Amino acid sequence: MRLDIGQVNDPNGTPEIGQGSSGSAVLRAQILLARAHFSCAEIDAHFGRVMRGAVAAFQKARGVEPTGVVRAETWRFLNEDSAPALLSATIAPEDVSGPFTSIPEDTLEKAKLSELNYSSALEGIAEKYHSSPKLLTKLNPNVSFDQAGAEILVPNIAAPVPERAAKVVVSKSKRCVIALDKDGRILSYYPASVGSHHDPLPLGGWKIRGVAHNPVFHYNPDLFWDAPANEKAILPPGPNNPVGVCWIDISKPHYGIHGTPEPSQIGTTQSHGCIRLTNWDVRELSQMVRPGTPAVLEE
Repeated sequence: MRLDIGQVNDPNGTPEIGQGSSGSAVLRAQILLARAHFSCAEIDAHFGRVMRGAVAAFQKARGVEPTGVVRAETWRFLNEDSAPALLSATIAPEDVSGPFTSIPEDTLEKAKLSELNYSSALEGIAEKYHSSPKLLTKLNPNVSFDQAGAEILVPNIAAPVPERAAKVVVSKSKRCVIALDKDGRILSYYPASVGSHHDPLPLGGWKIRGVAHNPVFHYNPDLFWDAPANEKAILPPGPNNPVGVCWIDISKPHYGIHGTPEPSQIGTTQSHGCIRLTNWDVRELSQMVRPGTPAVLEE
């Protein structure tokens, strides 16, 4: 995959793109969607099913036929954001200082650790910019991500957090979480993993009970049909914790909206009944909800 940096930043270099596309125009669209709070999960310059859902939601919110294909009219709305899609950033000392942790596969071995940190500086920097590690290395082929002070090219994903949500809707069929204002307008859209045949999403009307940042994870094998270990355990906090960096508790016992240590899998794999977002998306959503915010889980 070739990335033309000039094209990523050029609003005129925007051809029609759809599922199966990849490259500079896709990268530009993913970044502009992220800045508009229509997340494609991990920014990777590939147009997959998850991106198609974000495009369709953005189109619907802008009054465009929700085809999931980015044509001229959709580009016109995306390009209302005139900020550069890519910008230069400096690797900060805290990006490389760690500590970094080799994460074991075994659940009980994870419980022996004090924290479930990033496994490398690159993993943390990629998450900071909502990107896949492969994308960052593609954009910066001659950079050591372990070197503080190095200049790197990154997606320009910084944008103000939307206003407080009046309601959160989780769609099982569309595999997404949508935050709405009091008039029913979309404030933000997030792709999600939302249950499975064994652990279906608990449909119905619930409420947000609270938010926990950097939570521990109470592993109980009785709650998992495919439990990898048969002993209860408490897994320490960190971005590689099974529920990521944030847990938004809902009034259905044992269920919540939470992060993940595997952002590339969001929207493409199933969960154990909870609603799983990327760490950066659940962090943003956590700032938009309050105890009592309605959470509607629908088919």
